[in-house]
Amino acid sequence: MEANNSKHDQLFLIGMIASMFCWGLSWASAKVLGSYGSALSISLIRYVTTFISLLILLLILRKDLSIKRSGLKDLIIASIILAVYFFSFFKGLEEGLAGAGGVLVTILNPIFSYLLMLLISWRKPSKNETIGLLTGILAGAILLKVWDQSTSLLSAGNIYFLLASVSWAVLSVFTSKFSKHGSPLVYSFWMYGICCFITFLFTTSNENISVFQKADLYFWGNLFFSATITTAMATTFYFIATSKLGASKASSFIFLVPFTAAMGSWFFLGEIPQWHTIIGGLLGIAAVYVLNKKVN
Repeated sequence: MEANNSKHDQLFLIGMIASMFCWGLSWASAKVLGSYGSALSISLIRYVTTFISLLILLLILRKDLSIKRSGLKDLIIASIILAVYFFSFFKGLEEGLAGAGGVLVTILNPIFSYLLMLLISWRKPSKNETIGLLTGILAGAILLKVWDQSTSLLSAGNIYFLLASVSWAVLSVFTSKFSKHGSPLVYSFWMYGICCFITFLFTTSNENISVFQKADLYFWGNLFFSATITTAMATTFYFIATSKLGASKASSFIFLVPFTAAMGSWFFLGEIPQWHTIIGGLLGIAAVYVLNKKVN
C-alpha cells in the first residue's frame, strides 16, 4: 500500500513539474500567437479553442455541465475579469518581452493576491508577511527598472503586465468561490464560454478573418499548445493536484514558472534574460516562499 502511495505521489510530482513547465513556455507561445493579429482577436480564438478543449474533456469525464444559480453572479464577474486579464496578457506581449513579462506577472500575481486578501480580511500583516511583501515590492521595482527612467513603468508593455497581475489577483477571489457552487472545472468551462461572447463583441469580423488568413502550421501548433495543453490540460491538472496534495504544497510548484518563462523565451525567441530580470525573479521567488512559509 505504501509503495502504491509513493508511486502515486511521484506521478503527481512529475505531472506538476510538467504543468508548471507548460505554464512557463506558454509566454513564448503566446508571443508567437500575438504576431498573427490584434490582442482581442488572438484572445477570442484562444477562448474558443480552450472552450472546445474543456468541453471534450468534460464529456470524456462525463461531467454534468449544469451550474447552480447561486454561482451565476460570481461566474459572470469572473468571466469579465478573465477577459480583461487575457487582453492585458496579449497586449503586454504585443509591446513587451515574453520572458520579462512571464517573470513579472508570475511573481506579482501572488503578491497582489496576498495584499488583496489582507484588505478583504481587514487585518495587519504578520512579521513574516511584512518581510515577504516588502521583498515582493523590491522584486517588482527591480523587474520594472524604476530607476532607469521616469517613463519605464509605462513602457514596453509593463503597464499591461501590471494590469494583468491586478486582474488575476481579483479573479482569484471569485474563482475560489466556484467550489462552493459545484465543480470548478465546469465553472471554468462556462467562464471561458462567456469570455468568448464578451470578447466577440469587441472584435470585428475583418480582424478575425485576417488572423485565419495569416495562420500557418506554426500558428496552429502554438494555439494548440497555449489553449489546449497549457490552459485546458495543465491548469486542470493543477486544480486536481491541489485537492490531492494540498494548496500550500501544490502552490510551491509555481516557483518553477518564472524560470521556465525566461528560459523558454531565451531558447525559442532569442530573448536573452537581463540581469534585472534574473535578480528580480529570484527576489520574487524568495518573497512568495516567505509568504507561504508556515510559522512554527
